[in-house]
Amino acid sequence: MIIKVLGTGCPNCKKMVANVSQAVKELNIEATIEKVENIQKIMAYGVMRLPAIVIDGQVKTMGRVLSCEEVKKYLL
Repeated sequence: MIIKVLGTGCPNCKKMVANVSQAVKELNIEATIEKVENIQKIMAYGVMRLPAIVIDGQVKTMGRVLSCEEVKKYLL
């Protein structure tokens, strides 16, 4: 599983990366977590609000920071 957190490095984006990392750890699943900060790459996903999560190429959420528990729902 490849999880991309799209964001420019703002505090909300950093919190999203932390929550995704924690969810992966708690679920004990194999996943690669990538931070995407390049605005051109972010726009290629059609994302207009940050932070956003892309799982295996599909945009799952955008525009708000998910809690660890909310992230887990997308990973199961």
